[in-house]
Amino acid sequence: MRRKSTPTDPTGIRLLQYTAFVSTLDRFAIPPMFVAIATALGAPLSQVVQAAGTYFLAYGLMQPVWGMISDRLGIVHTLRLTLFFSAASTAMSAFAWDPLSLGLFRCLAGAFFGAALPSALIYIGDTVPAERRQAQVTRLMVGLALGTALASVGAGALAHFVSWRLVFLGTGVAAVALAIALRGLPEPQVRRRHRNLLVPLVRVSRSTPTLLVLALTFVEGAVVLGALTLLPPAVEATGVSSTVAGAVAGVYGVAVLGFAPLVGELSATQRPSRLIGLGGTAAIVGCTMMAVSQQPSVAVVVAALLGLAWAAMHSSLQTWATEVLPSIRATVISLFASSLFVGNAVGAVLVADLAESGRYRETFLLAAATAVPLAVAATWARARWRGTDPGA
Repeated sequence: MRRKSTPTDPTGIRLLQYTAFVSTLDRFAIPPMFVAIATALGAPLSQVVQAAGTYFLAYGLMQPVWGMISDRLGIVHTLRLTLFFSAASTAMSAFAWDPLSLGLFRCLAGAFFGAALPSALIYIGDTVPAERRQAQVTRLMVGLALGTALASVGAGALAHFVSWRLVFLGTGVAAVALAIALRGLPEPQVRRRHRNLLVPLVRVSRSTPTLLVLALTFVEGAVVLGALTLLPPAVEATGVSSTVAGAVAGVYGVAVLGFAPLVGELSATQRPSRLIGLGGTAAIVGCTMMAVSQQPSVAVVVAALLGLAWAAMHSSLQTWATEVLPSIRATVISLFASSLFVGNAVGAVLVADLAESGRYRETFLLAAATAVPLAVAATWARARWRGTDPGA
């Protein structure tokens, strides 16, 4: 008989890491291939950037939907089902023939992959005690880091030497394998079966701390993920190959991998607000440096700073999101992820024309300017927050 993983054993957490890895691999594969895809399809760069934006938008908008569905079907069942559909839609992206078809297939892939990360976060929130939760969330960031690094380096190299289409076929196969492997993960014992699916949304709308976390996350998605999305084409605009640009962006994943354990240790002794302040400062400095110069040597440092921002600020915001309204955690986490990637999508669309004209200095100056109020507001708000969920 096949042994099932328990929610708190290393195998269970590792499966969630793999989930984060595969979804991130698919999500971050396209930025290093922007130029290669635009050339292959004979399309303007702005259209390819906007096609990627449909992925981020669908990925974000579907988060609350999957959160409510998981309340009915179960987290693991929903996760496995969506991974199978993710595999089919991301594989179809490999056969896109123009920006419109690419945008359609990426939109579908984003919609289904949108269940992956919030499901993993909800699972950790439901099965890991509060005092150990940030450490486990930070471990989940390791899967995100590896996926980002491999996507950045591998996608750029494959696009340069072979074909960008192989990247999407690869992530499709990986999603199928993961869906099969997850059959051994048990469902959490927590059940949130609301008679009216609007009840959790009403609860959220009445919670000022929750709305604040969601607003901060929206801006973070536009700044941190937006900067990371445009890092490869900005570097490539200096005349280097997509392989080099992808390798530079891959430093981000390595940085998250290195900083995540450090942040996990610091979380035991430092206040979350200080970690957010550290990450926000790293984002401000990184975006400012990238505005000054897009040379690969500078971009390497910027990628590392964005990795620190993600490990310190984002993991702290994620942990905060699991705590504001624990009785409706699935809905909150889904809205959290939705805010992050809708923010990323909005940011990508807003700067698509700037990227098309090569105006990366203005793009990253805008990101740096936006990062300042984000860092200040998030640090201040987290320091002041003291709350419990009256409905828990």
